[in-house]
Amino acid sequence: MGQIRVVQWGLGAMGSGMARLMAAKSGLQLVGGIDSRPDYVGKDLGEVLGIDPLGVTVTDDPSSVLVKDQVDCVVIATTSWVKEQMDDLRTILRAGINCVSIAEEMASPEAQSPELARELDELARDNGVSIIGTGVNPGLSMDMLVVALTAGCHEVTSIEASRVNDLSPYGPTVMRTQGVGLSEEEFLKGVEDGSVDGHIGFPESARMISDALGLGVDRIEQRREPIISTVRRETPHVVVEPGMVAGCKQTLVGYRGDEVVLTLIHPQQVLPELEGQGTGDYITIEGTPRIQMQITPEYAGGTATKGIAVNCVPRIVEATPGLKNMLDIPVPAALMGESAYRRRV
Repeated sequence: MGQIRVVQWGLGAMGSGMARLMAAKSGLQLVGGIDSRPDYVGKDLGEVLGIDPLGVTVTDDPSSVLVKDQVDCVVIATTSWVKEQMDDLRTILRAGINCVSIAEEMASPEAQSPELARELDELARDNGVSIIGTGVNPGLSMDMLVVALTAGCHEVTSIEASRVNDLSPYGPTVMRTQGVGLSEEEFLKGVEDGSVDGHIGFPESARMISDALGLGVDRIEQRREPIISTVRRETPHVVVEPGMVAGCKQTLVGYRGDEVVLTLIHPQQVLPELEGQGTGDYITIEGTPRIQMQITPEYAGGTATKGIAVNCVPRIVEATPGLKNMLDIPVPAALMGESAYRRRV
């Protein structure tokens, strides 16, 4: 197939990283950049990305670039929540263009927003395109990878997956949702009033795993606990003094009736190595056979999210119309050569 023409919507830390990666792939062509920052609008996208000029001007007017015959796919990185992204997703789908979103709730929007999920599916089908939400988590390490590991199982009685990761690569939005830099009291208050969300995506991962296996999860419970630092930690976006919150430990327990069949554990913080904490991804599947897997250090968060979003572009362009999740499409792979862009069925 020829080059896939892509527009990057959102040029923050993640969006810019994805755009730079796409610019380096011979099978992808960046044909547009959308962002509302006044200091970006009107500039060459390459200049904004810190690379050679691309001959593409950044705009804050989506309608000026979302032309069906000129764009194959939009990669959007603007928010974590489906409701906040819906208007933009409607715009993309009504334009007849495929979409890859890194909004965590888009990994399986039916988990918390079934009406919006139905609308997205209908819009995509009506316009002959497909849409998917992905990322390292949700999208890979605590759902798709879990499901893949059960492929050889005769039965599964319960699953536990944990991910210990470093928040340092992320920007201010993630720091805010994790409560990084707050006092313990402010953190607990934020959990109560909803300003500290912690990890966004556990209900979506639980839904994907349960549906794929027929695990029968009918109730979930979540809790968020502060990780208090005993040392000073500093990233480009936050300074954490001793006694302040360095991150959030979040746990989801999934029940089938009164039985616990799924546990997801996600302690994430900035610079965990400063207190001797290593990072990693760990999966234990109780069943026949019993499976234990670990990846250490962690499957690099920000890097992997950029990678999986870009690597999904050919898959979603070639997919049948509708709302998809990562279990609906051929497994994406690193786009290292022409064969990686071909349809696999």
